[in-house]
Amino acid sequence: MPTGLLAAAAGLVIALAALWFAGGWYVPSDVEEDTSFIVPSGATLTSVARKLEEEQLIGSADGFLLRAKILGGGAPIKAGEFMLPAGASPSRILDTFQSGEVIRRFVTVPEGMPSIMVWERMMAEDLLTGEIPVPQEGSVLPDSYDFERGESRAAVLARMQAAMQNFLAEAWPKRGKGIAVDNIKDAVILASIVEKETGVARERKMVAGLYSNRVRDGMLIQADPTIIYPITKGKPLGRRIKQSEIAAINDYNTYTMVGLPKGPITNPGRESIDAVLHPAKTEARYMVADGTGGHAFAQTLDEHNSNVAKWFAIRRKRGEM
Repeated sequence: MPTGLLAAAAGLVIALAALWFAGGWYVPSDVEEDTSFIVPSGATLTSVARKLEEEQLIGSADGFLLRAKILGGGAPIKAGEFMLPAGASPSRILDTFQSGEVIRRFVTVPEGMPSIMVWERMMAEDLLTGEIPVPQEGSVLPDSYDFERGESRAAVLARMQAAMQNFLAEAWPKRGKGIAVDNIKDAVILASIVEKETGVARERKMVAGLYSNRVRDGMLIQADPTIIYPITKGKPLGRRIKQSEIAAINDYNTYTMVGLPKGPITNPGRESIDAVLHPAKTEARYMVADGTGGHAFAQTLDEHNSNVAKWFAIRRKRGEM
């Protein structure tokens, strides 16, 4: 064969080999569904390539590694869980590990969720790992917290508690003058009562003002949630409070003790804490449900008794009494 033809044939073979080599890097795979893939912490590209092959997301770990070395970017891969789209080419897979977003999941602590229920929610999240104790009441800031698959519950809980500490550290120096509490602990305790006593956002500062007045006056706070807390640790009671429970003497029941309970009765949110630090200026000392989800407030016992009579009439009309 003439030298020119040999050279042309060799060039064609090289071109075809290069095309095959590049094609194996950029051609979509046969995987038909989006697939989550976890890159373990400290994993090397070699170990990840073996894992990709085992999970049938690439055809050959060796081929992937060779092409990655020649055609792939030089950025390191990140640890975490990634979503690989259906048909992802080896090139797309490596790029995802190098610069793609790690899948984040969320666990939510609503305002007023007591710590026993925070613990139950955390333990029920099967994508988290490890054990945690029931967190101290009032130590968790209600919010939504993101986490990665396989992250420890202890790490997520630590973020929740750090968020509360950071919020209090920022909010306490900005407190209003002459408030009814003189330390952060008592502010959280009073805020936990405000949190449980009203679900109406616009009432929080008014409720905080009312209870602040009672604390200053040395009156019984008489907040029903403080009766329930020693019984259920803050979970719903599911029935009416018994007279014996109202009369119970313990470190929480504000019907039988003057002052604040010994600790919070739930995890209060930012708004309830802010309400205690900046309560409404009011002369109200009494409140009762008004039938609309909110409360009727009163300055005197006579006013309060009139509001109670109206509330009882509403309940009788509803067939609740």
